[in-house]
Amino acid sequence: MEPKGRPLGITESSWCQAVHGGTGIAVLAILSSKTLDSSHYQKALNKLHNSHPILRSRLHTNPSKNTLSFVTSPTPFVQIKSFSLSSTFKILEESSSSPENVNVSPLQLILEHELNENAWCNRTSSSTTHDLFFASTYTLPNDKLVAVLRLHVAACDHTTAVSLLRELLMLAGDDDQEDKEGGRVEKEIGSKGEVSLGIEDLIPKGKAKKGLWSRGMDMLSYSVNSFRLSHLKFNDVKSPRCSNVVRFQINKDDTRRILLGCKLNGIKLCGAVAAAGLMAAHNSKRHSDHQRKYAVVTLTDCRSILDPPLSNHHFGFYHSAIMNTHVMKGSSGEMLWDAAKRMYKTFANSKDCNRHFSDMADLNFLMCKAIENPGLTSSASLRTAFMTVFEDAVIDDSGDMQKRVGVEDYMGCASAHGIGPSIGVFDTIRDGCLDCVCVYPSPLHSRDQMQVLVENMKRILVDGSKIYGE
Repeated sequence: MEPKGRPLGITESSWCQAVHGGTGIAVLAILSSKTLDSSHYQKALNKLHNSHPILRSRLHTNPSKNTLSFVTSPTPFVQIKSFSLSSTFKILEESSSSPENVNVSPLQLILEHELNENAWCNRTSSSTTHDLFFASTYTLPNDKLVAVLRLHVAACDHTTAVSLLRELLMLAGDDDQEDKEGGRVEKEIGSKGEVSLGIEDLIPKGKAKKGLWSRGMDMLSYSVNSFRLSHLKFNDVKSPRCSNVVRFQINKDDTRRILLGCKLNGIKLCGAVAAAGLMAAHNSKRHSDHQRKYAVVTLTDCRSILDPPLSNHHFGFYHSAIMNTHVMKGSSGEMLWDAAKRMYKTFANSKDCNRHFSDMADLNFLMCKAIENPGLTSSASLRTAFMTVFEDAVIDDSGDMQKRVGVEDYMGCASAHGIGPSIGVFDTIRDGCLDCVCVYPSPLHSRDQMQVLVENMKRILVDGSKIYGE
């Protein structure tokens, strides 16, 4: 059987350009309390590959035409890379040698290690084909291990990562469940064995339409406004960068109040998280009584509104970005819910105007230009926004199933130490508790700096929601 494939779309190609600098490496790390049977795990991954053509695809470069394509293998080919206890200990020892990493959990250190394993940064003309998917296991003491999946973001957006975790956990159960899940997924995506079209080819007719004058004015507006944006204080703009993570979790009662606040105010959680983030950032400024403008990028999953619509089982990158700027007032500024409503309304109005489609080409173009010319960004930091959030939080109520298969914890996010925000928030409501994994570029920002920021975000969310009952 001949390999199948298709050329990359504009958004996918933009991620290929971004990943060279370290932005666009998606990692899912799972802490297991049971010894994982390697043959069963390999079988589960093969089943996933058979169900999702993009997972068994490679990125192919045609040097003569300077084009990129997905080339799909007819059979699974991923091989699990296993790290022994001594190899894992060496990696953890190197990671925790920095004083700021002393209290970081092994799961988080392994996640950070994988976020900075860039298999795509040294693409050369002599090597024209590159894998999109990598699997590893790290052995920990007391019969624990961390299973890691690392993917190129051109093939894996937030929804793909969530679906991948759910399907993998089902396949990690028993063989009967594996057969049921594999059959369900195959029925969902069809049996052609082809990678779905890129997002640009599925935008409903007329939704991305924009006149030449409007496009020029919008491009100019994005460019000029970028120089007026406020950012967190940069710690080190010269040293090589990596992606690090800070995490904050909120208990079930406080999460319930936050979600109730969102419901009563007619907004989604992303509005409250963005408001808390901007309030925390603004309060950290030396002169917080001044007004400052910040940019927030909201990523929205477009699958359900494409033509034809796609399900969550169509793996790939089908998110689009909406960038909005917000002015934060002085020290006597807005309360949480006032700011949250204002920010969410701005995003919702932009979406109603189809900016997630009409601005897609503009934002991709500007991102690539900033990669080529870092000086276009503040202090050549490659920071295009203060914060990135997702329109819809992940709802995960699979705690009981996770316990059955030995999953104690998991973390997932994508790297952002090339071009991107100062903080990217990957939020999940896990069995009723808000869990936010926040990625940031280091040493552009320090762990202490970001830890203070997210703790203040948490405090603002919790304190601001107390009005909705104890």
